[in-house]
Amino acid sequence: MVGLSINDVIGSGIYLLPATAALLLGPSSLWAVLLAGFAVALLVLCYAQAASYFDQPGGGYLYAREAFGPFAGFEVGWMLLVTRISTAASLSNGLAEAVALFWPAAKGGPARLFVVAGSLGLLVLINVWGVRTAARAGVALAIGKLVPLVLFVAIGAFYFDPSLLHSDAPLKMENLGEAALLLLFAYAGFENLPAAAGEYRNPRRDVPFALLTMITLVTIIYFTVQLVALGTLPDIATSSSPLAEAAAHFSGTGLALVLTIGAAISILGTNSNTVMMGPRYLLALSQDGYGPRWLGAIHPRFHTPARAVLFIGVIALVLALTGSFQQLALLSVVARLCTYIGTAVSVLVLQKRHRDREGALHLPGGPLIPVAAIVLSLGLLASASAKNLIAGAVALLVGAVIYKLRRKPDAA
Repeated sequence: MVGLSINDVIGSGIYLLPATAALLLGPSSLWAVLLAGFAVALLVLCYAQAASYFDQPGGGYLYAREAFGPFAGFEVGWMLLVTRISTAASLSNGLAEAVALFWPAAKGGPARLFVVAGSLGLLVLINVWGVRTAARAGVALAIGKLVPLVLFVAIGAFYFDPSLLHSDAPLKMENLGEAALLLLFAYAGFENLPAAAGEYRNPRRDVPFALLTMITLVTIIYFTVQLVALGTLPDIATSSSPLAEAAAHFSGTGLALVLTIGAAISILGTNSNTVMMGPRYLLALSQDGYGPRWLGAIHPRFHTPARAVLFIGVIALVLALTGSFQQLALLSVVARLCTYIGTAVSVLVLQKRHRDREGALHLPGGPLIPVAAIVLSLGLLASASAKNLIAGAVALLVGAVIYKLRRKPDAA
């Protein structure tokens, strides 16, 4: 389960983050990465505490529904679903772009269609077979994406130049908001793990442990990668493939190729978890009466939400073939922040309601951590562009219409 959560968080961002963060913040980006890890840990703690109260699937949808009723729960679940579908579509495009580095034909035409449709089709098939199969694939892909990063840090440490960490250029305060959103996206994905809680052996114990272990390991990985990248590649801010270029700078084309392949594996691994977790949100919503009843069916042999998996895969494929990586990624910006705020606010209510429940996680400071997480999320939301905020508002309005069309929930 720890492998699943790491796989869902470490994606394409780590291979692009060093250059973009350095462009916005210069050498200060090193400490921004570390501070972002601590900040996101506040959100992770909220999810960990909420997960310790329940053993049903649904994640943030379940938490908001139990705290504030069906409408609030639906809106959070709906935004989770929007985030998952748009993420799956954008990552499929991102995979084609990564493959194009060593297969130029993948930039367009039949080769791009093969990469986008083939990768989505494979991940859909794996997830129809079962959560254990998907979990094993996720762990294998997590290892595949971590090995190049470990090699990069281990070899690059011998060529580290501390002088590259110093700059006389002043920090531009106007870049802080954009940098904060960038770093949030780099750490995002942890919210997916609780969605399949009903299929884990002991979710109330295992989900909080996996979340807390994940944020610790990911923060360490991001910090060390950023440190080595800054200390080995001059003018890193101008690089389009910072890790591969840094590897080529200190170790030749061999390691650079490994890093390039690692980027492709990293994107595929993150999308594997996206395709795994997204249908669990749709399953929970369908079983509660939102959408067609057939989407809430469980496959009699594989015991997975096979129809929901196929449905998500088809919608993601259509979006991937009609939109770009950046357009689809922007769609998930405000949606994800809305789900974070919904969960953090829900924890304030659930803390009081379930404080005496056996095995529940107790956060230090009572409401302090959820309140800090809410303030953090609102601050990040304020950093989003007007276009993204409008897109998020439209998505919420569409969700409200779907809510009004609710049918009778399925029997328990």
